[in-house]
Amino acid sequence: MIMQNNDPYTEPSFQLSNRLLRAVWGVVYFLFFRTSPRPFHAWRSFILKLFGAKIGQHVHVYPSVKIWAPWNLHLGNYVGIGDGATLYCMETITIGDYAVISQGAHLCCGTHDYNSKNFQLLAKPIIIESQAWVCAEAFIHPGVVIPEGAVIGARSVVTKSLLVPWAVYAGNPCKQVATRHLK
Repeated sequence: MIMQNNDPYTEPSFQLSNRLLRAVWGVVYFLFFRTSPRPFHAWRSFILKLFGAKIGQHVHVYPSVKIWAPWNLHLGNYVGIGDGATLYCMETITIGDYAVISQGAHLCCGTHDYNSKNFQLLAKPIIIESQAWVCAEAFIHPGVVIPEGAVIGARSVVTKSLLVPWAVYAGNPCKQVATRHLK
């Protein structure tokens, strides 16, 4: 998908087929996804599935969610994606059952190799495991795994995979601040 050893100043970073599919997705997103009424979750799931997303049951993706390439999106059952979230899925984003991505959160699978002379574009998958919660305006870097049941505090920045499930993480850089004790 990402073209290697190109000159990003004069050449595209993605193959023509990818760029054309993203253009079609952009039109469909603007006309049919973004304008759909808030309660039409099944309609938005249907549109995402048309573009290759793998979507579980009872998924709530709100109309202002920005999705870069739905064919790289895998959502489990009972997933919620809040208003204004960005799923920059240049690579696969997998979100497990009962996980929540809150308003304004940004899951970013793309970055650049700052050691290459042409800043080669790189993409790494993101995995949000079941029952995790990425709170409002948190930023998740490429290649990160958020463990089962973890809570990522509002506006936190997660630059590497977290290890302890059922923990609360916060800050920039994100660090464990508590352990969850379910009642």
